[in-house]
Amino acid sequence: METKIFQPTEIAAAAAAIQAGQLVAFPTETVYGLGADATNEAAVKQVYLAKGRPSDNPLIVHVTGEDTVKQYAQPLSDKAEALIKAFWPGPLTLIFKLQPGAFSKAVTGGLDTAAFRNPANQVTLDLIKAAGVPLVGPSANTSGKPSPTLAKHVYHDLNGKIAGILDDGPTKVGVESTVLDMSTDIPTILRPGGVTEEQLAAVIGPVQSNHHKVGKGEIPKAPGMKYKHYAPNAQVTIVDDEADWPAALAWAAQQSGTIGVMALDHTLANETLPANTEAFSLGADMASASHRLFAGLRHFDLESPVTGILAQGFAATGLGAAYMNRLNKSAGQQHFEK
Repeated sequence: METKIFQPTEIAAAAAAIQAGQLVAFPTETVYGLGADATNEAAVKQVYLAKGRPSDNPLIVHVTGEDTVKQYAQPLSDKAEALIKAFWPGPLTLIFKLQPGAFSKAVTGGLDTAAFRNPANQVTLDLIKAAGVPLVGPSANTSGKPSPTLAKHVYHDLNGKIAGILDDGPTKVGVESTVLDMSTDIPTILRPGGVTEEQLAAVIGPVQSNHHKVGKGEIPKAPGMKYKHYAPNAQVTIVDDEADWPAALAWAAQQSGTIGVMALDHTLANETLPANTEAFSLGADMASASHRLFAGLRHFDLESPVTGILAQGFAATGLGAAYMNRLNKSAGQQHFEK
């Protein structure tokens, strides 16, 4: 299969492929998603095959607004309505209990809930409208690899496995959406992302934020809770403290291969990098670091292969919670120790 690159002017052709049961990757403000008709079970199953994704890992359903959600979910609470008004379109995924038989088990992982998102990308909103159906849209990468923030990342992983990629340039946020479970007594963050706990609490009051993993025999309600994610080819090691960088770089200098260094601009400017290292800037602050995290991991996979990666860690608060959630998974929880 030849994977076609669709331009934003070719939405009708991309939508026709979706309607024919094919897979088309689409842009969002967070990362690129792998789109299929959420009402077509055969098409949805192809998503798992293309990604090599475990079949008990549920998929997020992408919609153009609240009206579509109401076609499939049970009646929405006042809190859900308030969140939709405050954050949609945007990087917030909401889990709701479903009407009986609303979606196949291929979408829900066999649960009685589904995750919904209204992405803040006009090209993709136009695609969903043109296709006339909600779209499942897990990250458009090989399962376990860093999420794609450029069309070329998707092409690298899925060329020949999907019908096309709708290219709208680089994504804006860079880490996936926050996933908030609205089917529990107290809304629970299952995956931190572009909308912070503080922002959610300001709209609906207290939320739980300590449920980011599931047990071995448990079915996850949201992506990213059970399986290894975001891992590049090289081992990632997190440098948690600014004061640890001299020791970490001294360790890098002793390695036989090239070591990638992902850090903020001021960190890179203040440290002396060994000759066998290559720097990738995470920008000036936490926001830019979150935006550039996956791009950096992909850079050291595709453009400049290395034997190891040192990546700057931050406090897991605010947007830092999303950044550290992804970085810890990409590193397999490996942190630099003096």
